[in-house]
Amino acid sequence: MAPKVIPVKSDENLPEAVDVVVIGGGIIGVTTAFFLARAGVSVALCEKGVIGGEQSSRNWGWTRVMGRDERELPLGMSSLNLWREMNRLTGRETGFRQCGILYACDNEKQLNEFRNWKDIADRYQIQTTLLDGARTAEMAAGSQRTFQGGLFCGTDGRAEPTMAASAVAEAAREHGAAILTHCAVRALDRQGGRISGVITERGRIRCSTVVLAGGAWSRLFGGNEGINLPALNVLGSVMRVDNVEGAPEETVGGSDFAFRRNIQGGYNISRRNASVSEITPDSFRQLRQFAGSYLKNHKELRLRLSRAFLDEWKMERRWTPDSVTPFEKIRTLDPEPSHGLLEEAARIIKRDFPPFRTMREVERWGGMIDVTPDAVPIIDRAEKIPGLVLGVGFSGHGFGIGPGAGKLLSEIVRNVTTSVDPASFSFNRFRQPFLPSLNILTTHRRS
Repeated sequence: MAPKVIPVKSDENLPEAVDVVVIGGGIIGVTTAFFLARAGVSVALCEKGVIGGEQSSRNWGWTRVMGRDERELPLGMSSLNLWREMNRLTGRETGFRQCGILYACDNEKQLNEFRNWKDIADRYQIQTTLLDGARTAEMAAGSQRTFQGGLFCGTDGRAEPTMAASAVAEAAREHGAAILTHCAVRALDRQGGRISGVITERGRIRCSTVVLAGGAWSRLFGGNEGINLPALNVLGSVMRVDNVEGAPEETVGGSDFAFRRNIQGGYNISRRNASVSEITPDSFRQLRQFAGSYLKNHKELRLRLSRAFLDEWKMERRWTPDSVTPFEKIRTLDPEPSHGLLEEAARIIKRDFPPFRTMREVERWGGMIDVTPDAVPIIDRAEKIPGLVLGVGFSGHGFGIGPGAGKLLSEIVRNVTTSVDPASFSFNRFRQPFLPSLNILTTHRRS
């Protein structure tokens, strides 16, 4: 069951030409379009389905800096500042609330990891507080669980995934962006190796720059263009509950649970540190790149062999610009959630947190997360295709760092001084080979 996203109506007319085409209507794509349009750049956003229809509406809704990889901290801080202004910037409700986030630690090992992270946070002047076990339990809904301690960041917050991307997309349109839904981009159009436009299912749009922000679809699209993006899709699952009284405003995560208040007055809950990784042909194609990640995170991954293997096996990996693409055949990825993990999360939360013992399930859903080998995104120009900029592989962090990433992508496109140093997000860190592209032969002749 998909969460109910605030609908965004598509523009009827396909523009003949713009400066920039953004592929993907998730939080990365819409914020990129917003900041470009706000800077006076003409932009068209093309989304194969609906705005925010996939992982951007299916994530946890955390907007945090706490616990992030140090490479992401400047981007996370930029994003959090933007989240605080997003309702004003868009003129709409995004659901952002500065509620604070608490990480609860079961043992000394976990607590030491957060002590070490706090040393990093202090260097960035991020205000965090180490708590003892009693104070952690008190903040965490009067938990009856014995915690060793916790780390609290009062400046972190939450926003509503079902509202935010839609709000930003509508604001981008007010600044002049064309918002085109049910409009899949089939291929890049090139002249002399450079981008000269895109071929959509509704026709051609001339442009000099394209931003690829296609989430879980980015690797498939990139592969058809000759770019080997390192990314595997992982299933995340969320349950929304109500009938909870006395639980905290703060968002709380532990070793095996997570909950946050939602704008409806209930809570979204999930099983933390556990995701389902489907075994697919791509798992074997990228085994060498992901071997280290598998070994490091094997306790958190539930490997599963299912119908997804055959579905991916049968999916086209190459097509011509006049072909119906996989993006038109599957408008929205709507995977079945991991019911086992959600039931496990519900049992843990009911057992350990008294206010949740009366909770009632409202809905549950699954979403596909595109994960890179080091779980840090790629935000960079694709050197082998002049005019293509990548905003991919956000590894489950895209919603929280989305505004900062969109702003950074817009700055890279405009070739201005960036608000955050993008060096940590370089595509070259993976040293990917350039693959022969079917479209080099089929699209460069178009004018």
